[in-house]
Order: sequence, then structure tokens, then C-alpha cells
Amino acid sequence: MAKLLKQPVRLALVQLACTADKAHNLSHARAKVLEAVNEHKARIVVLPECFNSPYGTKYFGSYAETLLPSPPTAEQSPSFHALSKLAAEAQVYLVGGSIPEKHPTSKDLYNTCLTFSPTGELIATHRKVHLFDIDIPGKIKFKESEVLSPGNDITMVDLPEYGKIGIAICYDIRFPELATIAARKGAFLLLYPGAFNMTTGPAHWELLARSRAVDNQAYVGLCSPARDMSADYHAWGHSMIVDPNAESLGHLDEKEGIVIAELSGDRIEEVRKGIPVYSQRRFDVYADVSKVGPTS
Repeated sequence: MAKLLKQPVRLALVQLACTADKAHNLSHARAKVLEAVNEHKARIVVLPECFNSPYGTKYFGSYAETLLPSPPTAEQSPSFHALSKLAAEAQVYLVGGSIPEKHPTSKDLYNTCLTFSPTGELIATHRKVHLFDIDIPGKIKFKESEVLSPGNDITMVDLPEYGKIGIAICYDIRFPELATIAARKGAFLLLYPGAFNMTTGPAHWELLARSRAVDNQAYVGLCSPARDMSADYHAWGHSMIVDPNAESLGHLDEKEGIVIAELSGDRIEEVRKGIPVYSQRRFDVYADVSKVGPTS
């Protein structure tokens, strides 16, 4: 049986401070991605959720960019073009965190992740499927659905040299079906640009990363913005990479930084042989969710 991950690959998660200055954010992201590639030899690089803008319902509309029809003009989406040029310049697979997107006709807003190939080609678009609507009395209330619309697709992309990866955004990680479907369809890596907060972050960030890894015996990467206590929204930070046995391969604190890990197909095989859940599932007792619903 062919390996899920054809050859070892270095993954980098770039934890950025995301300011109100979009041009600065794009320039700063470029510098840090080039650092990850040139100094750390990363071949897959991930940016945080809402890396080009502040995170918050009052910001999504004013920072939103039009992505359709694709490719958009530079005026419609400076972030699209910055990411595309950066991926080509660095010759790297670039998972561009997420940006606010405005649909050109419906005017609906989305929280959207763009992934580019080493030639600068757009190879995947993920619109956040599960909107972050929570209300924890005395701690945090946040409702993305006040301004955002949800996406409707499970997003996977094939990197020819390496294999398949699954991509989702932040709150999507709480819904294990997305990860399960991607993993059962051959993803060696599940990536989540995310911006957990100071309530949910300490409680669940690492727990969910390790849970999705051990559920699916696949690598998991969570990439957060750095924490800015002067901003309206205080991100937890702590970007991390977890191996298929739910062991941490590296993590950051709340400050800016880059976390690097080398991913290996041998490690996936080792874990799956030791605890062979892939051959022990009872689809005569329960449904296989990977056989249900669309993917893209």
C-alpha cells in the first residue's frame, strides 16, 4: 500500500501579529514566510486566521476582498495577489490563513482560506463551514453569523510531491466529521488556521489538536495569530504541530514566532500498525461518514 506521505516534508506555522494595517500585514507575512523557507527549509507554510486584518465582526465587511471570478484583479483582492506572488517567489505550498471575502453578487461575507502552489497557482479555497457563535456567560460572547455566511464544502488538496492535506478554519476543528472524512480520503495532514481566545484557548486548543490527531492517526497543525492585548480580540496563540500519535512536535507561546516540524510517512504507518483502528471500524454497526456528503 502506498504511503499517505510520499516523502518527508517540513511544515512551518507562522504566528503573526495581525494589525489594522492591511499593507503592513501582507508585507510582514511575506517576510516571515520567506524566513520559514530560507532559514528553516519549510516546504508547506501556513498563516493564521484573518492574517490580513483584525479579527472581529465589525471588521469583516470593511476588510473583505472579492475573490470571484477567479483570479480577481489586484484592486479586488490585494491579498490574493500577495499570496500568489509569495508562493511563487518562495517556491512553497502556501496555506494563506484566512481573509474576509465578499461575494460579488450576493454581497455575502465569508471567512476564506486560499492555498497556493509553488508556482503561485490557486489550488484550494475553503470557506469556514462552522461559524463561531458562542456565549459563555461572564467570559465571552461572539457571533460570526451576525455578518458571515458559512461555506458548504469539505476541502482537500493534493500536493503531488507529498500527498493530500485537509484544510479547515478554527471553529471547524470542533466538528470531527470534517477531519474524519479528510483523513479517510487519504489526508496525511489536517491544517487549521485559527484564532481561539483567552477562554476557549486554554481549555480546548491543545486538546482539540491532539484529539483530531489521535482520532485520525494523522498530523495536525493549528496556526494562530499572535496575541495583542491592545486589540479588541485577544488570540490565545500557541500555534502547534501534533503527530499521528497525538504527541507535540513543537509549539509556541503567545508571541510571534515560527514552529517547524518534519513530517514523515513512516511515522503514520508506525502509529497505524501499532493501533490498527483503520482496519477495526465496524461499518456494519455505524455509518462511514466519509461516504456521505460532497468534498472539494
